[in-house]
Amino acid sequence: MVIGFIGLGNVGQKLACTLVRNKIQTYVHDLIYENASHLIKGGAKWAKTPAEVASKCDIIITCLPSPKVSAEVIEGKAGVLSGIRSGKTWVEMSTSEASEVKRLGKVFKKLDVTSADCPVSGGCHKAETGNISIFAGCDRSVFDKIKPILFLLGNQVIHTGALGSASVLKVTTNYLATTHLLACCEALTTLKAAKIDLGIAYEAIRISSGNSFVHETESQVILNGSRDINFTLDLVLKDITIFQNVAKSNKVPLEMSPLIIKIIKKGIEELGERANSPSIIERLEAATGLKVTSPGFPEKIYDADEERPGVEISR
Repeated sequence: MVIGFIGLGNVGQKLACTLVRNKIQTYVHDLIYENASHLIKGGAKWAKTPAEVASKCDIIITCLPSPKVSAEVIEGKAGVLSGIRSGKTWVEMSTSEASEVKRLGKVFKKLDVTSADCPVSGGCHKAETGNISIFAGCDRSVFDKIKPILFLLGNQVIHTGALGSASVLKVTTNYLATTHLLACCEALTTLKAAKIDLGIAYEAIRISSGNSFVHETESQVILNGSRDINFTLDLVLKDITIFQNVAKSNKVPLEMSPLIIKIIKKGIEELGERANSPSIIERLEAATGLKVTSPGFPEKIYDADEERPGVEISR
């Protein structure tokens, strides 16, 4: 089975590296050739266009920054549709809109090409080791076809239902992560103002009912001062806006979500859209005159777990 991987950003590079590391024949493409250089050294083959990826591969994976970019890569000049043939499978690993995934799925279906939306969750450090979690929205027959590849790319894999279901779940988890991030920022700043040792505070939260995945990862790079989590505010805004649109289209009157969007927009205005998401705490630091850091925390987060074969999670 030959895999094509289009989109070699922070997450995409790491996912593609997992394929190459596991000796899967892989073609890669990105707007920036340099993003693929280390993959090519490792054994991947370069494709000049998305169409070339589609023509040479059995499964075509896209991992791109927005639904708009995915549509351009698939439907644009020398796009995936230009090179794809019957019997192949498109796997969307971008964080996207369910409506857009389903629209493109219908386009592919007319060409006898199957589709799956398979966004990942767990952070770049988990993507790097092949231990990231993967949601898979598709027919069960499609899931069974792509499962061997998903089990290489990730550790915990869940079949979420029909095409588009994984995308809804992914933006929901990103909304929750953003909520946790903002709460951690407020909690840590308040503790600093109250003259509580932040090293002790981190551990107290970690062993308490207030703990979360976000606290165990992003709070560490906040306290280090690097705020480096390989995820930027523009992507946060994109994801939580998609979640808000899901709620709106289903007539759910959310109260926290609009406020969180407002806070992230203010963060972008003050810090820039490419600021790392934990940098949002700098708004509170500026307002209070405090520096919310503590010695002994890492500059970046690394996955300490060894690479493990993937397993399907089910109820």
